[in-house]
Amino acid sequence: MSPPSGNINNGSESAAEVNWDELGFNLVTTDYMYVMKCAKGDKFSEGSLLPYGNIEISPCSGILNYGQGIFEGLKAHRTEDGRILLFRPDENGLRMKRGADRMCMPSPSVDQFVNAVKLTVLANKRWVPPLGKGSLYLRPLLIGTGPLLGLAPAPEYTFLIYCSPVGSYHKGALNLKVEDKLYRAISGSGGTGGIKSVTNYAPVYTAIIDAKANGFSDVLFLDSATGKYIEEASACNVFVVKGNTISTPSLDGTILPGITRKSIIEVAIDLGYQVMERAVSVEEMLVADEMFCTGTAVVVNSVASVSYKETTRDYKTGPETLSAKLRKTLVGIQTGCLEDKKSWTVTVS
Repeated sequence: MSPPSGNINNGSESAAEVNWDELGFNLVTTDYMYVMKCAKGDKFSEGSLLPYGNIEISPCSGILNYGQGIFEGLKAHRTEDGRILLFRPDENGLRMKRGADRMCMPSPSVDQFVNAVKLTVLANKRWVPPLGKGSLYLRPLLIGTGPLLGLAPAPEYTFLIYCSPVGSYHKGALNLKVEDKLYRAISGSGGTGGIKSVTNYAPVYTAIIDAKANGFSDVLFLDSATGKYIEEASACNVFVVKGNTISTPSLDGTILPGITRKSIIEVAIDLGYQVMERAVSVEEMLVADEMFCTGTAVVVNSVASVSYKETTRDYKTGPETLSAKLRKTLVGIQTGCLEDKKSWTVTVS
């Protein structure tokens, strides 16, 4: 590893020029990014911290021509005593490997992934917001950067991590519109809905733009086979609550195996709730007591209403809801305010 000149890991933390009280979920460029390259058929070995900036890429690269790329998203949190914690970064590394296998790409080992994330955080630690003001969002990318013309895996790959301090993804409870004409993934295990392929996201723009133009926060997609079952929102998993039972769509190949989703299931079970992973129909959703979304960006976000065709269903929101209890518990673990009994957090500094 050859970091740029200057003691970036142990030097003084000069204040970042950010108004933490006005931090949203927008890109704030930071100091450094991590870059590691690998040729097809080889293994990733050693990367470098470089000043954040543009990268040079061939116009006939695999990512630009055929969308051969995946990404991850995770956060670093500041604790009350000034430490910096990551939340289950090994899970992100494992998910990237599964996605890379599906997209015919080499991938960093989980240890390489976690180490690269730590180095990126340390190099940009002055950008980690104070406790309660936000987090440092990290975006690892794995993309085919080698040039090729025919349809085939790229001859070279780049693993890159950049980061940005962020606040809340959504302000307040969500108002969702059920999209019944456009679909985000094909039903079954043959597609790429279950991995974070870059090709999964741009196709939802049409539905999101239309929904937001009509006053909605986000879109809730249905299964493409029958159009009867809910799957997920544009960038988060969904849960419905009825009595003491929490239901969430099962991981059948179309739904992303969210790390926040996985964690919330465990937290809810520990709190005494019954959690069911299964098909959830639109009709069942419309008679639920409560509904919420989970994801790295949204954390745990309650849903105020869902509109399906001519029907709108309002749900319970506020500090007494289950989603509020789950969010408080999860964020408490992520920020070191609650004991981490499951060894989910990793200390960076």
